[in-house]
Amino acid sequence: MGDEVRVLAFAGSLRAGSFNRSLLRAAQERAPQGMRIEIFDIIEVPLYNGDVEAEGNPPAVAAFKQAIAQSDGLLIATPEYNHGVPGVTKNAIDWASRPPGSAPLGGKPVGIIGASPGITGTARGQSQLRQAFEFTNSYCMPQPELLVFKAHEKFDAEGNLVDTATADYLGRYLVALGDWIRLFASR
Repeated sequence: MGDEVRVLAFAGSLRAGSFNRSLLRAAQERAPQGMRIEIFDIIEVPLYNGDVEAEGNPPAVAAFKQAIAQSDGLLIATPEYNHGVPGVTKNAIDWASRPPGSAPLGGKPVGIIGASPGITGTARGQSQLRQAFEFTNSYCMPQPELLVFKAHEKFDAEGNLVDTATADYLGRYLVALGDWIRLFASR
């Protein structure tokens, strides 16, 4: 790992103007010293299909898996759709969990954040995502949690995080994530 913690991040939304993409950009801007956050766009990752996988990973999947493998940890900004994790988020995790036993998610430290216009933020979506990571043997950071609620009030029209309290908490979250990733790097 060296002195720098390399974090691969992706947003579980395909919308260009999504709050979760904006949240990841804000995370990049506020990454503490010694942390580099690279954002991967999952828009080209196809729906998981075992027949397609049997023919070999599609290029976007191969690139995604390689980026995860080369990172020290993963950061996911997930929306919440219908009280759950969005299909595109789960689909990306499904691809990255293959093949069982040697997938890039195995033993990977993970942070989950999310933003939503709703009052509960992305609590249910994050909870479901944590369950998926139990199976992949990934290590989700239990605390702190970052659930950005009423996101439409915290980002401006250009997607900039303008809420000071949320920005400060995001900074503290990222410090904790760096510590979490370093904990597993020593294993």
